[in-house]
Amino acid sequence: MAYTILIVDDSQTIRSMLERSLAMTGLPIEAVMQAENGRVALDILSTMWVDIVFTDIHMPVLDGIGLITSMQASHEFKDIPVVVVSTEGSAIRMAELTKKGIKGYLRKPFTPEKIRDVIVSTLGVWNA
Repeated sequence: MAYTILIVDDSQTIRSMLERSLAMTGLPIEAVMQAENGRVALDILSTMWVDIVFTDIHMPVLDGIGLITSMQASHEFKDIPVVVVSTEGSAIRMAELTKKGIKGYLRKPFTPEKIRDVIVSTLGVWNA
């Protein structure tokens, strides 16, 4: 099974770094899509199947919290796993995000190995 991944971050540099790192994980990846904010991400989700979403927290238009909240409120999107990718990692923020339904957390800066591990633990499958 190959994965379809959506990266949501307002920084083109971070989106590119994450996409390059995904390519180095050794995981079967079918497609990687990018969105610069949560609103664009919701538009993509409404037209494409996505296995997992990686999102930043702080973005214009619709931030990561708004994206997660919108996904959880949607019958179509509520089961898509969300992994937060951020420099922010306080225990209070993590508890808040876990309550909102995130399935994983990846702290910036990240490595391909950490990305692989969070995908495998979140999706629960991988055959090397």
